[in-house]
Amino acid sequence: MLIRWVHFVAGITWVGLLYFFNLVNVPFMKELDSATKAKVVPSLMPRALWWFRWSAVVTVLAGLTYWGNSIVRVDAMNGGASSGRPVGLFFLIWTIAFALIFFAIMIMKINKGPVLAAIVILVVAAAAYLFLNCNNHGWESNRLLSIGIGGGIGWIMMLNVWGIIWRMNKKIIDWTRDFKNNATPIPAESGALARRAFLASRTNAWLSLPMLFFMGAASHYPFLGR
Repeated sequence: MLIRWVHFVAGITWVGLLYFFNLVNVPFMKELDSATKAKVVPSLMPRALWWFRWSAVVTVLAGLTYWGNSIVRVDAMNGGASSGRPVGLFFLIWTIAFALIFFAIMIMKINKGPVLAAIVILVVAAAAYLFLNCNNHGWESNRLLSIGIGGGIGWIMMLNVWGIIWRMNKKIIDWTRDFKNNATPIPAESGALARRAFLASRTNAWLSLPMLFFMGAASHYPFLGR
């Protein structure tokens, strides 16, 4: 019960901050001039992003611990199978899915939201299909499969936070602080970094919707298994 409450509270913190960044912070920052941003960003963003990135870690680790120990292991025991297969496939499939999204944002530098959205939809749909197709032996419960998809989307979201959003924002925060303290010009590439962080954050905001659906469906909408 404790691990579920930790997962629940950390998840509220993480998703709440995600929506704050997308619905409040982004449009607010667009209204600020450079001098005001220099005061606001170094004070606000490190605090907000600390809670954001660590609540993501706690949410995912607590959720995976519960899923692996209380659901996958029990289903596998009841089916006379090994719990290592679905867990291993989970990390393999969903980490590859993140790598493809990372490649699109950071390597290909896709700048158009609709194009990135199409790629993300295809990648996540393919990963979900592959996970289900590889775990269809009959003993896997709806909770195992549904959380396997919802948790996989959460895994992508957490890696987005650490691999893109935090990395890009950390540089922007450092440059803004240096501009405030030493009047050092902010590098021209800051705009491109801010755009990548925005795209990753907006991707997470949209992914949170199917993620929450599959988490709820695990117990309340048994459509993937028994």
